Amino acid sequence: MAVLPYKQDQAGKKQQVAKMFDNISHRYDFLNHFLSLGIDKGWRKKAINTLRAIRPKVILDVATGTGDFALQALSLNPEKVIGVDISEGMLEVGRKKIQKLGLSHIVELKGGDSENLGFEENKFDAVTVAFGVRNFENLEKGLTEIHRVLKSEGMIVVLEFSRPRAFPFKQVYSFYFKHILPKVGRLISKDSAAYTYLPESVEAFPDGEAFQNILTKVGFKDTTCRPLTFGISTIYTGRK
Repeated sequence: MAVLPYKQDQAGKKQQVAKMFDNISHRYDFLNHFLSLGIDKGWRKKAINTLRAIRPKVILDVATGTGDFALQALSLNPEKVIGVDISEGMLEVGRKKIQKLGLSHIVELKGGDSENLGFEENKFDAVTVAFGVRNFENLEKGLTEIHRVLKSEGMIVVLEFSRPRAFPFKQVYSFYFKHILPKVGRLISKDSAAYTYLPESVEAFPDGEAFQNILTKVGFKDTTCRPLTFGISTIYTGRK
């Protein structure tokens, strides 16, 4: 059964996730860095660095949100980075950020659905997703679409929350994630569901080896799985 942000709402997961991110877009960047104590910036840097060896020229960032991962990808000196997301609210925040930095000629953010990417086959050298795959309505369909638009030997890099397994960090993290984070998130974002959905969606996500197996199932090879910060998040990679 799908984990949904608004349990009383009759809309599907895709529509609910778009609505949720529209609602919290004005505080999303602040909350991201605040609730992770700034550690998320280092995670993004490490994830993007896994692409350094292949020197990608054209990169697609799926579930780009406000464009943080797309902007981090500029450290690879690509010719073009395209970010797609289903939340127009998040994209608007991202476009303003990119315009302010004078980077609109390299980074382009547009509306788009992970399960129906509006690009031809074999277009991108790399596709990235940061904290977005667990929001896909149909995980395998989204990953299959990513595989389709990647060039042969192109790379996928996924950065996603995972569940720490080791005592006592597992217990401390679980308490913070389920009790502290939702309260702070609700207070600052003014959306009562968004930061309750976050721990629920992480709990339901097939992390670690299970996600690697899904990558293999949809056609990726040479998959890797690298836990970060005691397993709070994980970097996954694969090649077409």
